[in-house]
Amino acid sequence: MKTNPKLIDMDGSALLIVDVQEKLFPLMNRREDVLRNILKLIRFCKKCEIPIIVTEQYPKGLGRTVQEIRSELGEIKPIEKTSFSCFGSQEFRRTVRRMRIKTLIIVGIEAHICIMQTALETPRMIRACVVADAISSRTIENIDLALQRMRNTGIIISSTEMVMYELLRDSKTRMFKEVRELLKT
Repeated sequence: MKTNPKLIDMDGSALLIVDVQEKLFPLMNRREDVLRNILKLIRFCKKCEIPIIVTEQYPKGLGRTVQEIRSELGEIKPIEKTSFSCFGSQEFRRTVRRMRIKTLIIVGIEAHICIMQTALETPRMIRACVVADAISSRTIENIDLALQRMRNTGIIISSTEMVMYELLRDSKTRMFKEVRELLKT
């Protein structure tokens, strides 16, 4: 069955976790919900064998990725960067090219800075899908403005649950049965 090009697909997708770091994350709005959704997406992607990329913005000053996420990631090493857009990092661009990514599922912080700039700089041959309930900023206004601006430029805006069901497509698959518990939480 041919897939609908309007839907994101497991093949060629990757989860991008942007800058969820020790010194910055405690300042975020709705951080508990955002953390829960990011952890759910990490577990989902691991079960579905969807690659995961992690970035850290100037970790010397902002600290490492928060412990809860580091524990879930295991051996995945963050890409350090100083540019706000992940695409400003040569290592990030090489990683995306090497993985042959078609869709970047973007989560993390801050919505109006690194998330938005990364989504807007995503090359045309790759789709950016921002997971609205897995991103944050210090203020709700900045989250809302970032989502509005990204939506106005054609970036896919989704939710944790929407992304998981969209990638799964069918409840009769083996994969659906394996991740069913994650979908209930």
